[in-house]
Amino acid sequence: MNRRPSHPDGKPPQPIRRKPARLLVVLPSWVGDAVMATPTLRVLREYLPGAFIGALARPGIDELLTGTAYFDELHVDRAHGVMGPKRVANKVRPRRYETAILLTNSFSTALITRLSGIDDRIGYDRDGRGLLLTDRVQAKRRRDVRPFSQSETDPSAWAPIPACDYYYALAERLLTQCGLTPGPMGPMELVVTETDELNAREVLATAGVPQRAKCVVLNPGGNDDAKRWPAERYASLASYLAKHHGVRVLINGSPKERELVRTIIDACSDASHIHDLASSGVTLGALKAIVRDAALMVTNDTGPRHIAAAVGTPVLSLFGPTDPRWTTIPFKDELVMRANPELPEEEVADDHPEKCRIEQIKLGDVVASANSLLAGVGG
Repeated sequence: MNRRPSHPDGKPPQPIRRKPARLLVVLPSWVGDAVMATPTLRVLREYLPGAFIGALARPGIDELLTGTAYFDELHVDRAHGVMGPKRVANKVRPRRYETAILLTNSFSTALITRLSGIDDRIGYDRDGRGLLLTDRVQAKRRRDVRPFSQSETDPSAWAPIPACDYYYALAERLLTQCGLTPGPMGPMELVVTETDELNAREVLATAGVPQRAKCVVLNPGGNDDAKRWPAERYASLASYLAKHHGVRVLINGSPKERELVRTIIDACSDASHIHDLASSGVTLGALKAIVRDAALMVTNDTGPRHIAAAVGTPVLSLFGPTDPRWTTIPFKDELVMRANPELPEEEVADDHPEKCRIEQIKLGDVVASANSLLAGVGG
């Protein structure tokens, strides 16, 4: 869709920079962050229809974004070691990008764009990389944003601006300076390809899931143990859902989380309708298709939460001790459960790990919320 901006006063803003003919977008490294960047990727594609847009992504993110039409080329690499940034820059340089927009905060990705010979480099001035950027965007501190400015707890720390908004602000800056007026941020979006569907069928068959079975996905992992709701409660939830809703419960996890998944399944009172995705060869592409066809996902604060929202599957998200305002998403079919809903709004949960332990989320409350969401989809 080549949408054109509208200007209420009849006059577009005065451009102060030339529209890039060749634009490089440096993508976030984490799965959830990459999904939250999709509204930004879409608006760049829509408002720069004639530009050659490339993206730099770590391995895995390319599979996640397969099927989208955001890019003309995707560079897949990771800058390992001291010489890593130079090696990756050498791969990007032949495309002669004019402008780079960095959705990352890292020093190394800013260095890559500088070594690539890209003259115009837009990003947040963080992690000591300001000298590597030509357009330094200031990220907001808590002391500058209400309600966090009302707290005396770590006022100089970064404000928990939702990542979707954080990324979109960079696109707005570029497009506005080019004389364009982008519209409001749209939804997150992923595409399930035919290959994803084929891989999903293989994974489900390996896991012993009958065809056309109604499924619920549980995602008990996460990159931080403190963000994981207790395994025994996931086991109780899985047993309840299988018994009372007649669903197949799919326990998802990365290869490193296979032991966690097996621990949960072994703790179920009846595991005949509980299935292990982590040991069945699930990939990000297959997961997109599996989650799209599920009735519900229950998850910690981790990447599959965003995949569920991006493919339109209702999601119940459990937060503790991280603050959900870092990752507020534009998705109406989500219920967010916080470990400490009584925490004053000016306080950030991350600053109060003992008060906001995820263990404080009760099993009965999660069951009730899951029942509510399943009832909404005919469960």
